[in-house]
Amino acid sequence: MTLYLHNVTYGIIDNSGNKKNIINKLNLQIDKGTFVSLIGKSGTGKSTIFKLIAGLINAEEGEICVNGHPASLGCVGYMPQRDLLLPWRTVLENLMLVREIQKDSLVTKEKAREWLERVGLLEYENALPSELSGGMRQRVAFLRTVLTGKEVLLLDEPFGALDALTKREMHSWLLSFWQQLNKTIFFITHDLEEAVLLSDKIILLHPNDQAEEFKVELPRPRNAQMIHTVEMIKYRQNLEKRISNE
Repeated sequence: MTLYLHNVTYGIIDNSGNKKNIINKLNLQIDKGTFVSLIGKSGTGKSTIFKLIAGLINAEEGEICVNGHPASLGCVGYMPQRDLLLPWRTVLENLMLVREIQKDSLVTKEKAREWLERVGLLEYENALPSELSGGMRQRVAFLRTVLTGKEVLLLDEPFGALDALTKREMHSWLLSFWQQLNKTIFFITHDLEEAVLLSDKIILLHPNDQAEEFKVELPRPRNAQMIHTVEMIKYRQNLEKRISNE
C-alpha cells in the first residue's frame, strides 16, 4: 500500500472551550497507483484529512504512513482548492517555485518546459495567471504538484470552481495524464459523477466518523460520455442514497 491511516484522531477546541473531534479513530488504506476519491457532507473532515497526510497539522492519536514512512511535511504533493498561483510570476516562474521550496528538487526550466509542452501550455510559459482561463490555471497548478516528484498526489476539489463544460474537459485531461504518470491520486470532491468517473475506489465519510468504501468496477479508459450510461447512474444513485440517509 502507498497510503495508510490507522486510528487517526484530530480535534479542536470550540468557542465554549470544549474539545470537538473532527476526525475520530479513522482508518483508511490506499494502494499504489490507484485513483481514490473522498466524498461526504461538509464538515466531515475531508480537507482536515488531507492536511494531516500532508503534515500541515499533526494527529493527536494514530498513525499515518506514506510509502512505509511516517507522514511528514513535504512527503506528498498537495494541491489545495485554490490554485495559489502567484499573480506576479509567470507560468514558468510559478512552476519553478518547486525548486525554491524543495532544496533537493531536480526541476530545471528545461524540464518544466517539457511538461508544459505535454499539456499544451508551452506557448503560455511567459504569461501571468491573470491571462489564463480557469482550466489553464488548474493545469499549471497540477503540473506544479506533479513536479514535486512525489508518489502520492492530494487534490482538494481542484475543479470545483470550473463551469460544467470546462470541468468535463479537465476530467478527460486528468484521466489521460494520470495513466501516463502512474501516480497515486487522492481526490476530494462533492460531485458524485466526478467521483465515479475518475475513481477506482470512493471513500464516503459519514458524520459519525465512519468511512465507507465503494469500489468502482467500470472499465478503463473512461471518458465524459460514460456519465450517461446505466452503470454510472446506478453508482451515483447508490451514493446519493447513502448520503441522504444520514
